[in-house]
Amino acid sequence: MTEAKVRIYNPAEIEARWQERWERDGLYHADIDPNKPKHYALTMLPYPSGNLHIGHWYAMTPSDARARFMRMRGYNVLFPMGFDAFGLPAENAAIKRNIHPKEWTYQNIANMRRQLKSMGAMFDWRREAISSDPEYYRWTQWFFIQFYKHGLAYRKMSPVDWCPTCNTTLAREQVWGEDRHCERCGTPVIKKNLEQWFFKTTAYAEELLRYDGMDWPEKVREMQINWIGKSEGASVIFSTEQGDPLEVFTTRPDTLWGVTFMVLAPEHPLVERVTTPDRKAEVEAYVAQAIRQSDIQRESTEKEKTGVFTGGYAINPVNGERVPIWIADYVLMSYGTGAIMAVPAHDQRDFEFARKYGLPVRVVIQPEDMEPLDGDALTAAVPARGKMVNSGSLTGTPGDKSFEAAVAYVEQIGKGKRAVNYRLRDWLISRQRYWGAPIPMIYCEKCGVLPVPEDQLPVLLPDDVEWRPTGESPLKLHPTWRFTTCPNCGGKAERETDTMDTFMCSSWYHLRYLSPHYDQGPFDPREYDYWMPVDTYTGGAEHATMHLIYTRFFHKACRDIGITKGNEPMIQLRNQGQILGPDGQRMSKSRG
Repeated sequence: MTEAKVRIYNPAEIEARWQERWERDGLYHADIDPNKPKHYALTMLPYPSGNLHIGHWYAMTPSDARARFMRMRGYNVLFPMGFDAFGLPAENAAIKRNIHPKEWTYQNIANMRRQLKSMGAMFDWRREAISSDPEYYRWTQWFFIQFYKHGLAYRKMSPVDWCPTCNTTLAREQVWGEDRHCERCGTPVIKKNLEQWFFKTTAYAEELLRYDGMDWPEKVREMQINWIGKSEGASVIFSTEQGDPLEVFTTRPDTLWGVTFMVLAPEHPLVERVTTPDRKAEVEAYVAQAIRQSDIQRESTEKEKTGVFTGGYAINPVNGERVPIWIADYVLMSYGTGAIMAVPAHDQRDFEFARKYGLPVRVVIQPEDMEPLDGDALTAAVPARGKMVNSGSLTGTPGDKSFEAAVAYVEQIGKGKRAVNYRLRDWLISRQRYWGAPIPMIYCEKCGVLPVPEDQLPVLLPDDVEWRPTGESPLKLHPTWRFTTCPNCGGKAERETDTMDTFMCSSWYHLRYLSPHYDQGPFDPREYDYWMPVDTYTGGAEHATMHLIYTRFFHKACRDIGITKGNEPMIQLRNQGQILGPDGQRMSKSRG
């Protein structure tokens, strides 16, 4: 008996040979075929900041397996790949390594493309899209202009983290430590107001709460619903003693008679006006300390609540009482109106604040299963369920009718109305950075703010830029780039020097994959009509409240403008989980 010949599997030789054959035969090319059912399989595109790691392939392997499964079932499968290539890491690399962000980015793309191809996935590389290519960001800029023309893009003052030593804005990743200092020079950061661009995501808050026909994980939907944070209640107008209206939103208008103090965010525009001269120094010191903190620090439930009395008072519209006005860092201007009415008998946070600072506690809701409550004797807040007490003409109103009765009352006296509030904020898309898609707007002293004419897109990033160790945007410092002519009057004008948030690029990349070299629009309508919507989208659940909300908003806004069709861009979403290191942290290039 002869021994069987043993063949050793040599992956470097065998896999490379077959991959070359697949490429030559166009095995995974996806073209329109009306005779086959289509399946658009999409996995989140990587950021080219270095080598791929096992975490990337942990996400892509099951996506590739499922795409192949659908292909074997007879579907015409589109499975594309590209690179989300703008952003801060490239800019930081430019400063630290003395290399141009474009050079660093495209070197990484070449390496990651090679790595991805070596893995043998069924990506259709003809459809590769790179967000930093001018033929891509031409259309990112075009989308911005459409949003502007349809009232979905606007400019307003908004705070940024600012390093007074480096004289530049800082991204979240550049602010370190509990004391929030600049990563470069160690200087404590301050807040500074700048004119910045926003998208009206709040205009779609209600629609973003609907998931009709969507097969998305319950966890992701819950995260989005909580992030949008819909609350039904009433908008009520208090007034300061100076006569200024002071609006609050409350979900419990039936507790208005229990308000014993009010709290404003330190940044509230009325703080300076209501503060009395004898309280000015203490209030200003507190404001300076508060606005240096991040929103996360200020909202922490573990942090002891602090505040300062302004010396000013507001008038409660339902009973005419003078209510002391405090400021506290746990109230944020970014939520609601930046002012709250405090009802310490029925809200634990207000109760703790009241007890700490010796403020009155008044019971206005009496639970029916408890003995009559005394505010002075309470050791904790009591849930607001039961009939109204100590509430003027509404005293005795049962719990199931108290909300409607209170809303009717404030509407009757002209001091409020039924209202819906959302935690969701409009999307701040301005970045004071170089490596991003320039915002295509022009400022003319005579004509005002104007979009760049569409036939002049893209507004190209200049390559000949100088980098300062401080990180100031080279676009502001460039000797010629920001100076242009007004498209309206032909006079002298300046370009916007902010670039767009990279989430703008990743909100529509699935559309560019359809026809990455199409130059008559952001995508070929024929390809769109055949392939869209995305059938299965895969990626991390950590993107639920940023990328996935922005992408859904983007699609709905484009639908209303007449660019896209249908209500959602992705029908099915699947999350692959995360690979954690020994310290329990997820794998990340930024952490080495």
